[in-house]
Amino acid sequence: MMAKVWIAALALVAAGPLAAQETSLSEEGKPPPAATIAQAEWLVGAWSGSGINGAEAHESWLAASGDTMVGSFVQETAAGGIMFTEHMYLMEQDGSLVVKLKHFNPDLTGWEDKDGMVTFRLVHAEPCALYFNALTYRCAEDGGMVVAVRMKSPKPEPQELVFRFRRVSAPAK
Repeated sequence: MMAKVWIAALALVAAGPLAAQETSLSEEGKPPPAATIAQAEWLVGAWSGSGINGAEAHESWLAASGDTMVGSFVQETAAGGIMFTEHMYLMEQDGSLVVKLKHFNPDLTGWEDKDGMVTFRLVHAEPCALYFNALTYRCAEDGGMVVAVRMKSPKPEPQELVFRFRRVSAPAK
């Protein structure tokens, strides 16, 4: 199990040019800001664009069900197969927002333990931008979306993986 996670982490870190400073980190002991799921409505719809090593990546978000939005992410290989996927919840928690997700290999085996998940707590919200601890969703100047995740690395400078998406379908009205 750890070998799969380690290999995947190495693939992500070796993914090519890593941008710096798209992501934010929360201050130790500082509570997350107040926020509601309505602040994430702009994410609803399907997005596609460039991901790891320039291969296609896709992300989709459903409209909120109560205080939770459900999303999925697919990172393709250069040959067009599945490298890995994510199942995501963006949800209200303790008066703020969190993203909880699980990673899956192409054969649907999970990276995290059965009950485990990766959790990103909100650091800051703006119109059309959500900055979670080590994860950013923000509108791009061209009408697309930028998603950035800070990778664990022994390097002193931040190592970020940046995805640039274009909207491929808008939410149903």
